[in-house]
Amino acid sequence: MDVIDSYGADSLRWFLTTNSSPGQDLRYDEDKIKATWNFINKIWNASRYVLMNTEDLKEINLNDLTSSDKWILTKLNKTIKSVRKSMDKYDFNIVGKELYKFIWEDFCDTYIEYSKVSIDNISTKSCLILVLTDILKMLHPFMPYVTDEIYSSLPIKNSENVILSSYPKYDKAQVYKESEKEIDALISIISSIRNIKAENDI
Repeated sequence: MDVIDSYGADSLRWFLTTNSSPGQDLRYDEDKIKATWNFINKIWNASRYVLMNTEDLKEINLNDLTSSDKWILTKLNKTIKSVRKSMDKYDFNIVGKELYKFIWEDFCDTYIEYSKVSIDNISTKSCLILVLTDILKMLHPFMPYVTDEIYSSLPIKNSENVILSSYPKYDKAQVYKESEKEIDALISIISSIRNIKAENDI
């Protein structure tokens, strides 16, 4: 109860369900719960950005996708495919790693920054909602409270409550390999330039 008072029930639940392999003992680590609390804050802030920029969206329209839109949809569907496979095997530790990487690195740190360039594009707005919705659905078994709160605020959703919504399914039609290669290469170049700047104190 002290941990829940300090970091919330979702932080504790995520830690308990994703930090050990099946059959292994779990070592309590408050630093990991703190890290989860930061992860939840990251999700909350990303969701605020999405909701602020899509409140006027009436329907999902993916007819004018940018390269970065196609990139995030590809990453999303690869994550869905991997997560469903691990969920079926009760490998929740693998699910946790997959979701953490996709949400923190691909969605929050990369795609949201790219989306600011084309935020007036209906397809980009639609993409933001689509990806956030599927993130909330995949996270819900591990973080029921925060995901339910955010889901209830979405302008477009296929169910009134996230727990009654259908779990995301892999959609091959939303996999764009060329756009994925293009944006991955761009990310690699940006990362290399930043490393050179840091090493040379520029």
